[in-house]
Amino acid sequence: MTETTEIDRPPKAAATAVAPLLSVRNIEVVYDDVILVLRGLSLEVPQGAIVALLGANGAGKSTTLKAISGLLKTEDGEVTRGEIVFNGERINGIDPDKIVRRGIFQVMEGRRVIADMTSIENLKLGAYTRSDNEIGADIERVFEYFPRLKERTGLAGYLSGGEQQMLAIGRALMARPKVILMDEPSMGLSPLLVKEVFGIISRINRDLGVTILLVEQNARAALSVASHGYIMEQGKVVLDGSAAELRDNEDVKEFYLGGAGDQRKSFKNLKSFKRRKRWL
Repeated sequence: MTETTEIDRPPKAAATAVAPLLSVRNIEVVYDDVILVLRGLSLEVPQGAIVALLGANGAGKSTTLKAISGLLKTEDGEVTRGEIVFNGERINGIDPDKIVRRGIFQVMEGRRVIADMTSIENLKLGAYTRSDNEIGADIERVFEYFPRLKERTGLAGYLSGGEQQMLAIGRALMARPKVILMDEPSMGLSPLLVKEVFGIISRINRDLGVTILLVEQNARAALSVASHGYIMEQGKVVLDGSAAELRDNEDVKEFYLGGAGDQRKSFKNLKSFKRRKRWL
């Protein structure tokens, strides 16, 4: 019997990296042809993950979501550099309705439910791109996540803030999206409701495999459900890492997990930040 030496063994196959479901690659966004808001921003969202995008007011978080969902045009905004790739295809420049059909749905800041429509009518509005016969079953599935909505048969304008947020998330689910972009889901909610809403977000991700890009100022709540996070300042990503790494980072603790927003300093003044910063 011939002894097999190390050199006789076939080489191991090289590991292949899995491309993220959503990639934002070095984009710049300009409003009104002159106002530069995003300054070379890059981030990646793996399939099936919850990724948090954190930062103070004016950092450019909401603009990032609007760039992805194609809603910049409504505010005279434009991606002037870089690209946004979803499922292997470039999507910046595509109309918002076509982006929804491809599988991206944005839950807007402030809920934006239609006040003079009922909850069920709002949910059906989320399914406007669909033509199948399973819409009724999906409404029942939304009610499983948000049983309170089934009890509220009146107009959506009479729902509480928390109930409207639940309705907005439920409306997004009705589109059967691959990715949900959530803009400040904790805004205006009590701490108890914030905990409930974020628990449901985590459950939706776990049960349905929906990928979520979560924009939040409540860093503690966002990092409790996310697997990875990015921190933005002045239109750029200045720090990123796993949720655990960000929770344990002393600068993040001081400026995003501890003090009040008005007392937060800027990351750019920290020597430790300057060593880690990413100008993409």
